[in-house]
Amino acid sequence: MKARVTVTLKTGVLDPQGKAIEGALRSLGIAGIASVRQGKFFEVEVDGSDPAAAEATVKAACDKLLANTVVENYRVEIAR
Repeated sequence: MKARVTVTLKTGVLDPQGKAIEGALRSLGIAGIASVRQGKFFEVEVDGSDPAAAEATVKAACDKLLANTVVENYRVEIAR
Protein backbone atom coordinates (compact mmCIF):
# COMPACT_ATOMS: atom_id res chain seq x y z
CA MET A 1 0.00 0.00 0.00
CA LYS A 2 1.40 3.40 -0.94
CA ALA A 3 1.26 6.52 1.22
CA ARG A 4 2.07 10.05 0.23
CA VAL A 5 3.31 12.43 2.91
CA THR A 6 3.50 16.18 2.47
CA VAL A 7 5.44 18.12 5.11
CA THR A 8 5.19 21.90 5.27
CA LEU A 9 6.33 24.56 7.68
CA LYS A 10 3.71 25.77 10.13
CA THR A 11 2.19 29.17 9.55
CA GLY A 12 4.36 31.86 11.11
CA VAL A 13 7.61 29.86 10.87
CA LEU A 14 10.21 31.72 8.83
CA ASP A 15 11.02 30.03 5.52
CA PRO A 16 14.37 31.29 4.21
CA GLN A 17 14.51 28.62 1.48
CA GLY A 18 11.07 29.66 0.25
CA LYS A 19 12.20 33.30 0.20
CA ALA A 20 15.33 32.31 -1.77
CA ILE A 21 13.18 30.44 -4.32
CA GLU A 22 10.84 33.43 -4.52
CA GLY A 23 13.80 35.75 -5.23
CA ALA A 24 15.25 33.33 -7.80
CA LEU A 25 11.93 33.17 -9.64
CA ARG A 26 11.81 36.97 -9.80
CA SER A 27 15.40 37.11 -11.07
CA LEU A 28 14.45 34.63 -13.79
CA GLY A 29 11.71 37.00 -14.92
CA ILE A 30 8.83 34.83 -13.76
CA ALA A 31 6.11 37.28 -12.75
CA GLY A 32 2.93 36.71 -10.82
CA ILE A 33 4.38 34.69 -7.93
CA ALA A 34 3.20 36.35 -4.71
CA SER A 35 5.11 34.10 -2.30
CA VAL A 36 6.70 30.66 -1.98
CA ARG A 37 6.67 28.27 0.99
CA GLN A 38 8.79 25.15 0.55
CA GLY A 39 8.25 21.70 2.03
CA LYS A 40 9.03 18.01 1.61
CA PHE A 41 7.24 15.13 -0.11
CA PHE A 42 7.65 11.41 0.66
CA GLU A 43 6.24 8.32 -0.99
CA VAL A 44 6.16 5.44 1.48
CA GLU A 45 5.37 1.81 0.67
CA VAL A 46 3.63 0.16 3.63
CA ASP A 47 3.15 -3.58 4.19
CA GLY A 48 -0.41 -4.84 4.64
CA SER A 49 -3.83 -4.07 3.18
CA ASP A 50 -5.57 -2.19 6.03
CA PRO A 51 -5.66 1.54 5.15
CA ALA A 52 -6.25 2.59 8.77
CA ALA A 53 -3.27 0.58 9.99
CA ALA A 54 -1.12 1.95 7.15
CA GLU A 55 -2.10 5.50 8.03
CA ALA A 56 -1.28 4.91 11.70
CA THR A 57 2.13 3.48 10.76
CA VAL A 58 2.97 6.40 8.49
CA LYS A 59 1.79 8.93 11.08
CA ALA A 60 4.10 7.30 13.62
CA ALA A 61 6.95 7.61 11.11
CA CYS A 62 6.10 11.28 10.63
CA ASP A 63 5.98 11.96 14.36
CA LYS A 64 9.30 10.20 14.98
CA LEU A 65 11.36 11.02 11.87
CA LEU A 66 9.82 12.50 8.73
CA ALA A 67 8.55 15.76 10.24
CA ASN A 68 9.76 18.08 12.94
CA THR A 69 6.36 18.60 14.55
CA VAL A 70 7.59 21.62 16.49
CA VAL A 71 7.83 23.66 13.29
CA GLU A 72 6.23 21.48 10.60
CA ASN A 73 2.77 20.12 9.76
CA TYR A 74 2.26 16.97 7.76
CA ARG A 75 -0.54 15.43 5.72
CA VAL A 76 -0.81 11.70 4.97
CA GLU A 77 -2.72 10.35 1.97
CA ILE A 78 -3.18 6.60 1.61
CA ALA A 79 -3.59 5.37 -1.97
CA ARG A 80 -6.59 3.05 -2.10
